[in-house]
Amino acid sequence: MSTRMHAVVQTSFGGPEVLAYTETDVPEPGPGEVLLRVAGAGVNPGDAVLRAGRVPELVTLPWTPGNDVSGVVERVGEGVTRFVPGDQVYGMLAVSRRGAYAEFTAVSADALAFAPKNLDLAHAGAVPLVAVTAWQALAVLARVRPGDRVLIHAAAGGVGHVAVQLAKELGAHVIGTARAANHDRLRKLGADELIDHTVTDFETAVAPVDVVLDLVGGSYGPRSLDVLRPGGLLIGASIDPGTDEEQAAARGLRYTWVTAEPSSDLLQQVTGRIETGRLRVHVQRTYRLAEAAEAHRAIEARRTTGKIVLVP
Repeated sequence: MSTRMHAVVQTSFGGPEVLAYTETDVPEPGPGEVLLRVAGAGVNPGDAVLRAGRVPELVTLPWTPGNDVSGVVERVGEGVTRFVPGDQVYGMLAVSRRGAYAEFTAVSADALAFAPKNLDLAHAGAVPLVAVTAWQALAVLARVRPGDRVLIHAAAGGVGHVAVQLAKELGAHVIGTARAANHDRLRKLGADELIDHTVTDFETAVAPVDVVLDLVGGSYGPRSLDVLRPGGLLIGASIDPGTDEEQAAARGLRYTWVTAEPSSDLLQQVTGRIETGRLRVHVQRTYRLAEAAEAHRAIEARRTTGKIVLVP
């Protein structure tokens, strides 16, 4: 194989225009890593946050974005025995200079799982971050139980539509905020109540809930506190949550923030759910790798449903 590849590289912070499609070296897999021929790279709101320099301490320039990845194992590094060349896998990359927006990337084998057999491999690149985030929020942090009332903001988005399905599987009464055009699809995924946030203030339309998963942030944070039962939990997933633990505690409520940590074991559970039809991840559109800037403009417009994926 060639030692050169195409990748999206940014050398400065800024708008989508800083994402340059360029030629660079194929990385070498280090100990415990595999080299993937990328099939799909999920585009997430966090990618745009990092690209813009809103959390500069996490990014070392020059930088290739992308945490979500799916692909075919090309080579394995020293000590890797679980995977062999030709395996179809998916997983999450830690934030580093080497992201998934590339034809090849090197990934820790511990962050990978075998991709679902019934899912197009490129579309599998849409799954890891949203599935792990929803699981960490609802199953681990909130410990949702049958009968709990769970409100999910931006329920039609990437994490949101997965969280609807997981909350329903855990036995919750699921409420979502989403545009009316997305209500039918969300009902099919398990939502019990839906609120069109463009015409109705959710805090006037929902009875008290046990858990809120806020995927919007800003004013949604303090407004979400208003709909929680005493002792209820608000889980933030936005860089601007609009509230914090102290404000929640002053009202007899709880607040925490969810992060998605790469986990091979958890992803294998996700694979099982997808292969048995218990979990569906909607991909709204795929873009070519060279169209990364356009994909970022779409994600920042906040009008996407489900996920966007880049394909080489």
